[in-house]
Amino acid sequence: MTLSVPLVLASRSPRRRRLLEQLGLAFTVQGSPAEERVPEAAAFDEAARAMARQKVRPVAEARPDALVLAADTVVGHDGAMLEKPTDAGDARRMLRSLSGSRHRVCTGVALAHAADGREVVFSETTRVRFADLSDDEIDAYVATGEPLDKAGGYGIQHGLGSVFVEGLDGDYFTVVGLPLHRLYRRLRADFADVLSLS
Repeated sequence: MTLSVPLVLASRSPRRRRLLEQLGLAFTVQGSPAEERVPEAAAFDEAARAMARQKVRPVAEARPDALVLAADTVVGHDGAMLEKPTDAGDARRMLRSLSGSRHRVCTGVALAHAADGREVVFSETTRVRFADLSDDEIDAYVATGEPLDKAGGYGIQHGLGSVFVEGLDGDYFTVVGLPLHRLYRRLRADFADVLSLS
């Protein structure tokens, strides 16, 4: 799969970078200067889309020649949105709240090509069933530092975080941070003029 315009990933996330590499797309990384700010009173999926849109716009303005991709992932549990933990104590609190329960993970994605004014924003949600965690498991995981840069305080793709997940209803890649199937479908539907499957 190739694009006839440059692709810019407006994210410093190594997970999103690896997922895009899996698709075989050539791209560059330019982290967005946008401050991650959850809109007040926004619904769960609306918040993920709004934050992705906030991230994509400044990079698209700086790179009007490129197709710019940004994403943001939020975790929802018991009516609250769990973003990245602020510190180890916050990560412990999040993991205790998720222990033995179900929660939702939503990744909002924004694609923008400023040269022709196109902007496409969508989101995908996956339900996650978490195992019962002991305090020792939580402490050991937090001590690795892995939870501190991940929405909800855990990563499904490696380390101890991967064994805490008992099951999923939805797309695995949404939980990692970029819903690949949905992204592919939106590229085919909305950017077919710059996308080639060869």
